[in-house]
Formats: sequence, structure tokens, C-alpha cells
Amino acid sequence: MGQAIITEYNSQVIVELTTTMKPYAVMLTKDVTDAEDLVQETIYRALGNKEKFSDGTNLKAWLFTIMKNIFINNYRRTIKRNTILDETATSYYLNNSSETAKNAGESNLGMENIQAAIDNLSDDFRVPFLMHYDGFKYQEIADDLALPIGTVKSRIFLARRELQRFLQT
Repeated sequence: MGQAIITEYNSQVIVELTTTMKPYAVMLTKDVTDAEDLVQETIYRALGNKEKFSDGTNLKAWLFTIMKNIFINNYRRTIKRNTILDETATSYYLNNSSETAKNAGESNLGMENIQAAIDNLSDDFRVPFLMHYDGFKYQEIADDLALPIGTVKSRIFLARRELQRFLQT
């Protein structure tokens, strides 16, 4: 079969098929506005490439294929745009998240306040608290400090409460 130019009739059918194309576009994009843009782009490309349509083929399938390819190309373009090329010798590709880098100034001040609060604790509270913070289990702390486990739990609890009080001011 030879190539046939899309006739005026087929152009009208393409426009009529937009109602069946929209749900598919919404399924792909998960957004109504993006889906409408995708349908519009599909119609634009189909009419722009009407000489590539083969007479006797399924027009609807041809349009859906164009739509799927546009969606895939846009998706790849978006992913590529969000990828950073690291120019080091190893040339790793790093994915850039949509979040921007945050200023760590406030958190640094917060850590200084926390460290000052911990330093203000008496050794009886600070040592078990820091051991627990470092990942020791209550029983390990109790054995290491030769204290009953209840005393260790109590001191860690009281250290936390004292830190909260200090940091709230």
C-alpha cells in the first residue's frame, strides 16, 4: 500500500478522536492540564506529519502511538533536565532532587545550643544519656556504669527532660 495524504475527512476524524484521546492522556500524565497539552501536541504532530500516515491503517492507533511517543520523549527530557553531570574523573551522573539546598546556619546554631545543654548536665545524667545516644542498650549502660537498669532509664529520662527545658528557653 502506498502512502496517502490525510484527507480533509481524516483531519475532521482526528479532531473528533480528541474525546477518546483525553482519557488516555490523563492516564499518562496524571494531570488534566498536562493531558490537554498532550492531546493538542498530538493533533499538531499528526497534522504536521499527515504524509506519513499509511492509507488503510488504523488512524486511532496511529494517533495513540504518536501521543505515547510524545509523552515518553517529554518524560525523558524532564529526567535529563533534572540530572547533573559530575565533571570529576569518574563522571558519575547524580540525580537532582526537586528540593534545593538548604542553609544549614540555623541547624548549626541549634546543634551548638544542644551541645551546650548537654554540657550543662551533671555527669550522672550526661554519661548515660550520651551512651544511649551512641546506641548502647540500657542493659549495656547499666553493666558498664555498675548501676541498676531502672536508675539508668530514670537518668536518661531526666536528662531528656532537662534538655527540653533548657532548649525551650
